[in-house]
Amino acid sequence: MEIQKLTKWFDTDGLPLIISGPCSAESEEQVLSTAKELSKYKEIKVFRSGIWKPRTRPNYFEGVGEPGLKWLKEVKEQYGFKTTVEVAKPHHVELCLDHDVDILWLGARTVVNPFSVQEITDVLRGVDIPVMVKNPVNPDLKLWLGAIERVNKVGINRIIAVHRGFYSLSKSLFRNPPMWEIPIELKRLVPGLPVISDPSHICGNRNMLYQISQKALDLEMDGLMIESHIDPISALTDSEQQITPYELGKIFDKLVIRRETTTNASHDKLQEMREKIDRLDEEMLQTLARRLEIVKEIGDFKKQKNLTILQIKRWSYVFEDRLEKGVELGIERDFLNKMLEILHDESIRIQTDIMNED
Repeated sequence: MEIQKLTKWFDTDGLPLIISGPCSAESEEQVLSTAKELSKYKEIKVFRSGIWKPRTRPNYFEGVGEPGLKWLKEVKEQYGFKTTVEVAKPHHVELCLDHDVDILWLGARTVVNPFSVQEITDVLRGVDIPVMVKNPVNPDLKLWLGAIERVNKVGINRIIAVHRGFYSLSKSLFRNPPMWEIPIELKRLVPGLPVISDPSHICGNRNMLYQISQKALDLEMDGLMIESHIDPISALTDSEQQITPYELGKIFDKLVIRRETTTNASHDKLQEMREKIDRLDEEMLQTLARRLEIVKEIGDFKKQKNLTILQIKRWSYVFEDRLEKGVELGIERDFLNKMLEILHDESIRIQTDIMNED
């Protein structure tokens, strides 16, 4: 299915959409105090707060439920914010609509399950409300895209994708490594779909929020969702990744909003450099095509002489030799590792096909 025409439903005068508020609504005082402090920053357009909290294990704080929706209504009336809440069940949607919540969002644990997404979107059929869709916990672009398609299929055109990073078994500086290539590919596949980043869940701590926020904006993400709590240390959920409204203001002071367009002179220079990239890419693709043709010739030769496809001594030499030469040329070692492994995997695939042709 193709995404139907999307409507840009927020206007921030070319600035990123900023969403902030506590991870969880804990008390009326906590919610309103946080909103009061956040209202000092004109950058913030939407107030977020968790009303129902899906927890990994039972007997942890799972949200205040429906009473918290009344507190969000107070936030709207007193401070003029739009409000947004995560919904995980059809009943959540109904309660949010009853309490005039402005924007709904589907969380990472919901998006991972198409059955849950379908149940929620069925309730949304015919409802005109913006919906944000977080990426699934696991790095699966098709699953993320599928959830967006399900939302769109019931007639909702005001959609935002929220990039909150992906779970990984590997050791990382991040709670959820960002894997930027995935949201970038989503933007390519669905032109016109706003994608914002959630640095709080990417980082899992307050120390790297500025760096990830700046990176997101530099990669043309359309906004940020950052958790803010009036007293983060005492927060009942995710205390280590929340910051005070004052600290959030300090991040705003440091962020650089870079332009997508340039002056005529700058544009000419940029275009000149891009044309060089285009020519080099064309040469690189032609070279790659020639390389793969030789791989096929080697495969034919091995088949005729009944030789094994994988010859580990040769591969070890090629890998170490190209790695050394590439590093000397200033290419990052990790990038070279990935590139050489991809080339080798493709060579193995081609030669395996040749061996099994008959």
